[in-house]
Amino acid sequence: MYEDGRANQSLPDEQVLSLATEQRRALLTTNRKHFIRLRRHSPDHAGIIACTFDPEFTGQAGRIAEALASQSSLAGQLIRIYRPQEKG
Repeated sequence: MYEDGRANQSLPDEQVLSLATEQRRALLTTNRKHFIRLRRHSPDHAGIIACTFDPEFTGQAGRIAEALASQSSLAGQLIRIYRPQEKG
């Protein structure tokens, strides 16, 4: 939504998914529970990448890139990216 000027406008999740689907854009979100639930009603989306929040952005970006590298298409896919468990 950033590129079309709609970022940070507090759009409802349903509208965000609908716009991404119309524009054939995959959606990257940390709002996991809502979008995982929404995909059941909108299975024809262009892809949803649902991440747990991770303040270590570089590592998270690497995990996202690794997960996407094995995908030939994201259409209709739900890809979950988890923050690594803390060792301790």
